[in-house]
Amino acid sequence: MFKKILIANRGEIACRVIKSAQKMGIKTVAVYSDADRNALHVRMADEAVHIGPPPAAQSYIVIDRIMDAIRQTGAEAVHPGYGFLSENMKFAEALEKEGVIFVGPPSPAIEAMGDKITSKKLAMEAGVSTVPGYMGLIADADEAVKISNEIGYPVMIKASAGGGGKGMRIAWSDEEARDGFQSSKNEAASSFGDDRIFIEKFVTQPRHIEIQVLADKHGNCVYLHERECSIQRRNQKVIEEAPSPFLDEATRKAMGEQACALAKAVGYTSAGTVEFIVDGNRNFYFLEMNTRLQVEHPVTELITGIDLVEQMIRVAAGEKLPFAQKDLKINGWAMESRLYAEDPYRNFLPSIGRLTRYRPPVEAATATGVVRNDTGVYEGGEISMYYDPMIAKLCTWAPNRAGAIEGMRVALDTFEVEGIGHNLPFLSAVMDHPRFVEGAITTAFIAEEYPDGFQGVTLPMGELRRVAASAAAMNRVAEIRRTRITGTLGNHERHVGDDWVVGLQGEEIRVTIAADRDGATVHFDDGTSHRVTSDWTPGQPLARLDVDGAPVVLKVGKIPSGFRIRTRGADLKVHVRTPRQAELGRLMPEKLPPDTSRFLLCPMPGLIVKISVEEGQEVQEGQALATVEAMKMENILRAERKGVVKKIAASAGASLKVDDVIMEFE
Repeated sequence: MFKKILIANRGEIACRVIKSAQKMGIKTVAVYSDADRNALHVRMADEAVHIGPPPAAQSYIVIDRIMDAIRQTGAEAVHPGYGFLSENMKFAEALEKEGVIFVGPPSPAIEAMGDKITSKKLAMEAGVSTVPGYMGLIADADEAVKISNEIGYPVMIKASAGGGGKGMRIAWSDEEARDGFQSSKNEAASSFGDDRIFIEKFVTQPRHIEIQVLADKHGNCVYLHERECSIQRRNQKVIEEAPSPFLDEATRKAMGEQACALAKAVGYTSAGTVEFIVDGNRNFYFLEMNTRLQVEHPVTELITGIDLVEQMIRVAAGEKLPFAQKDLKINGWAMESRLYAEDPYRNFLPSIGRLTRYRPPVEAATATGVVRNDTGVYEGGEISMYYDPMIAKLCTWAPNRAGAIEGMRVALDTFEVEGIGHNLPFLSAVMDHPRFVEGAITTAFIAEEYPDGFQGVTLPMGELRRVAASAAAMNRVAEIRRTRITGTLGNHERHVGDDWVVGLQGEEIRVTIAADRDGATVHFDDGTSHRVTSDWTPGQPLARLDVDGAPVVLKVGKIPSGFRIRTRGADLKVHVRTPRQAELGRLMPEKLPPDTSRFLLCPMPGLIVKISVEEGQEVQEGQALATVEAMKMENILRAERKGVVKKIAASAGASLKVDDVIMEFE
């Protein structure tokens, strides 16, 4: 077995590989850019080597810099993680020439399957069902439009060397095909150093289901069942689960056997993933093969009990797989939620900055439930604009799907992240969505259920009353504390009343609190009540309560006359007032936000790639105005209505903050 492994990656996947290597008694080497000097993966590794400036194109994907780090440290093997150089044949060949083991497939398999165009041709030759499309190289946007018309809209424009949703666009018209081709080409060049593009038919209402395969160097190949990855946004997976709630045993077996046959046909070894799209009749079509470890591999590990990273290392060292297909059973159900540094209230645009608070739920494993959090950040660390916005992968396991979902709900409510925009509220909303709970999902789920973007969650009245009762009980605790302080200072004791009005989500709920030594019973005007117990004390940002015997977790912040409470995807201003205060509060005018309708504001921290209009130009609704790049993704900003450009305040190459003015309209 290897004595030392270098991890040619960063963030949570580097940390994940380090954990398995350390468990196996293998020393680890981290590499880092200027932006990652104080990163978690650097702290965890036994050694660390600096490899260059923050942009990945000048550090993490520069083969020579990684090779220098290998020579400096004497690493015997390299695990590439995912992204960056993980599917780069030239990198695998460079390692081979150096006599260093690549913890991944052989370079011919990377060449055959890592290129989407080549892999589709090979899949068709092997008799695998594939999606109709144009597999040749596309010269320019005009040719892209022509091919799209021949295939028939909608089409998927994809980077041949792509992955992780980068360099990928769906086009429903000539204009979208033209814009999408150029954006995909640009993203592919900056992310992978390869701007080749191909186009295929976009199958509507599909489910994205993938098969995990694992093959050794002795001719053995197994499939570790499937993962459902249909909850996607901008072709980027957001929530994954294993197994799929849609597949039956016959389809699972057919997909698994086909995936293994394809892997064997190209001499594949190590862990890999064969991705399929599956229609409503369980017909499945080969999409691509990822010749690397997948982001969502933890859910497979949770239902099989197999450490995929460990097996990759053992396969690379020449060991045989210690199990056969008949040994691989599905045990329970697992969920993964990807926590991203992106603001769901701003159409999921990237957010950067310092993590002023980062407190994940406690990781635990019992016979009835597991909570796991794969992360690469820490409290006080920086979220950089140079890399993927993923902060962590929160996973839960339970004996069944309902239990895994409930475990995820509680874990998300418990996860504390402050200082940046993040998608925790959206993840919570999905976990409570009836379609998701039912398992009736497709890759169009987010677009269909949130067509106007995510606007937060409106809690149902039953849940709202539980929050109201909790807030009333917490307010009583805070009021008693205040009376003790003022009593000490002023030599008198202020009485805390029993009657309160709780205002939240546009509702006013009158309550009466009957408190005792063990908690409080909160009575409502209609004669119903909730029993609330908790050990929460004022100032604690997380409140764990028991309401009528059921757990309630609230993120709590102080506001005048109440609390800011976040739970189950809702972000509420909860006012707890005396009846007289509530009466006066109704007379207060509502503060209106400033009018910014005449300005195009930068919606995220990023780099201006292109200004598409000129001062004095008349623009139409939907017309492209500017392109902003952030976290390896290009975002085209379009006109919301017809108008005339009065002034352009930013130029290509400028780095802007959130809400910086790009242009003004007359």
